[in-house]
Amino acid sequence: MKTLKADLALIGVTAIWGCTFLLVQNAIKDVSPILFLGLRFTVAAAALFVIYGRRLMKAAVLPGIAAGLFLFVGFAFQTVGLQYTTASKSAFLTTLSVPLVPLAGSLVYRLVPKPFELLGVAVASIGMVLLTAPSSFAGIGRGDWLSLICAVSFAGQVVAVSHAAGKGNFETLAFMQMLTASVLSFATLGLLEKPILHGTPAVVSAVLLAGLLASALAFSVQAWAQQFTSVTRAAIIYALEPVFAWITSWWLVGERLGFKESTGAILILAGILTVELKRGETNSHQ
Repeated sequence: MKTLKADLALIGVTAIWGCTFLLVQNAIKDVSPILFLGLRFTVAAAALFVIYGRRLMKAAVLPGIAAGLFLFVGFAFQTVGLQYTTASKSAFLTTLSVPLVPLAGSLVYRLVPKPFELLGVAVASIGMVLLTAPSSFAGIGRGDWLSLICAVSFAGQVVAVSHAAGKGNFETLAFMQMLTASVLSFATLGLLEKPILHGTPAVVSAVLLAGLLASALAFSVQAWAQQFTSVTRAAIIYALEPVFAWITSWWLVGERLGFKESTGAILILAGILTVELKRGETNSHQ
């Protein structure tokens, strides 16, 4: 039951990330991306300190910093890479984090994922290719390599959280990730971009919602849930993010999927069902 609850919680987290994508996309028209990240993670860190301040433990500080470093690098390389490549290519290359997670996890835990988990990863990965692949790549450029580094870093964050789960407490793990990402965002702000900020209602609402829901809440739930599920299973569930992003775009702006994209969304769901139907046959973290 704990594994089922953890998987459902991760689905909820992925829904939050996918549903806030359009909100953030609109907001960064009036605020530079790295500054937005700094504000977002500062709001998250402040909220978690208020909530968890008396429950923080030294044992989870260093693992939280490590996971926060992966988190920041992923967002930073994704943001910088978007300046040199298209949004569709960036989104597609970022999804490579899903098949990278089992590989990284096997190196950390020295265990090969179970056959049905590998099947689920393969099916979900094919679905993500169909859902996010651009119509034309036109060569691999600087922005594409940066997006690949982003995918590797996001995979590292998922594995780092699973590896740290149960060491200390999830509250400290979540808080230190937010604090680390916030500090690094402001520390590198001048190097990565020229800061721009227009305090429009869209920016303010995006900072608050992304900070409180998509960061403070989402990464707290992630840190708790990945104690009770495998790192491979978690990666497959995160493949739902572009599906939820599309559902939000369809609901708010009427965006429609073609046959290829619809098939991709169905395959992602099939990949998740493949591992969920075998839920009782896997151990946490492995």
